[in-house]
Amino acid sequence: MKKSENKPILAVETSGELCSAAVYFDDSRYTEINLMLKHVHSEKLLEVIDQVLNSAGVGLKEVLAIAISSGPGSFTGLRIGMSAVKGLAIGSELPVIAVPTFEALALQASSYMAEGSKFIIANKVNVEELYYAKFLSTKEGCQFLEPLQVIEKGDLNQKLEDGSLVFGNAAKNGNKMPVVSPSASLIGKWAYLFGKDLLTYNFDFLEPAYLKNFMVR
Repeated sequence: MKKSENKPILAVETSGELCSAAVYFDDSRYTEINLMLKHVHSEKLLEVIDQVLNSAGVGLKEVLAIAISSGPGSFTGLRIGMSAVKGLAIGSELPVIAVPTFEALALQASSYMAEGSKFIIANKVNVEELYYAKFLSTKEGCQFLEPLQVIEKGDLNQKLEDGSLVFGNAAKNGNKMPVVSPSASLIGKWAYLFGKDLLTYNFDFLEPAYLKNFMVR
C-alpha cells in the first residue's frame, strides 16, 4: 500500500483470546499493546486502542486507515472488534481494511520457513471441527495450496501425509506457534503489504468471516 505522508495504519486484533492494537508505520516502526486475557475485549478494547495511539503520539484522524482482523475465529471477539472499528471509522471518516486472519497468520509462519516449504494452519472451531488451510512459503510471503475451510478434527491426520508442519492450536508434535491469532502489528503489516484494494467506506457490508453458521441454543 502506498503511504500518504507517512501516515500509519491503526490495526486491531480480536479474533482469539488476544486483545491487541497497534499503530503500524512499517516493520521498523510500530507501537503495539497486547492483553492476553479471556473475555476482556468488550471491556478493554477501546482503552487499548486509546493507549496505543497515545503511546505512538498519533491522533485517530492522523492514521491512514483502520485494519481489523476479520476472521475466522472467536464469534464474540470478531463481532466486538468489527463493531468497535466501524464506530471509530465512521466518527473519524476513515476507511477500513478487513484483514483475513489466517492469511496474516500464514505471513507470520512463512517468515520462519525456507522458501518452498509447505505448512498448515489449523485452529479449533469446537471439539469436533477445525478451521484449516494449507500454504506454500514463497519469496513474496506465501500462497494457498488448499483453501480456508472447516474440516472434521479426525481428518487432519490425512492432511499430514506429506510431512507439512502444522501451526495453530490444533498443532501436535511441538510445532505449535506461540500464539494462534496474529498480533495487531501483523494485521497492520498484512494491510500495509496487501490491503490497497480492500480499503472501504461501505461499512454496511463489512462483517466478520465466520465460515460457519453458529446456532444459539
